[in-house]
Amino acid sequence: MSDIQTLLIWAIPVLFAITVHETAHGWIASKLGDHTARMMGRLTLNPIKHIDPVGTILVPAFLFFTSGFIFGWAKPVPINFSALRSPKQDMLWVAIAGPVSNFIMSILWLIVIIFAINFNSQILVDMGQVGVQINLVLAVLNLLPLPPLDGGRVVSSLLPGRLSYQYDQLEPYGLYILLGLLFLGVFNSVILPIVTALQQLMYSFSGLI
Repeated sequence: MSDIQTLLIWAIPVLFAITVHETAHGWIASKLGDHTARMMGRLTLNPIKHIDPVGTILVPAFLFFTSGFIFGWAKPVPINFSALRSPKQDMLWVAIAGPVSNFIMSILWLIVIIFAINFNSQILVDMGQVGVQINLVLAVLNLLPLPPLDGGRVVSSLLPGRLSYQYDQLEPYGLYILLGLLFLGVFNSVILPIVTALQQLMYSFSGLI
């Protein structure tokens, strides 16, 4: 398989995964009263609107040419939580929208695999497998209970006021904590086993294994 084919097989699912994830946040926020993303033109599936120079281009390119694996992130959709009709409660639904969209996308990619097998298209089968895996990784990773990840927002919305405020103070350090956890092997020991189990369940349920 050529490098161009490999790049497309990885890049297309990654681009769709992060674009739909961010758009889902903005769409739910808009439904609940915060129209910031809509007013800034971010409530769209046009990937160009969501590209982050580092997370969408530099990091995936570096990973591709050094390890053959592609992973990245999009520019976060702006959310004004104070504009939500019930800020504390609605924050949960805005946060959970991203991971839920990735779970839905993984199912759609599973359907792509089934159709690709019937039409004997190995490239689409490979792309579908990447799509399932990438979306499950994004969903599970973002559900870690660590601000500013989506899981952290969910926990914050469920905690009582004072505890929620104290918990939110972790946010400026969240990225560093996450990188530290990943360095310590959380991806291989926690995230990857969950993703693998979900993949096996999906493939088994669909009759692919």
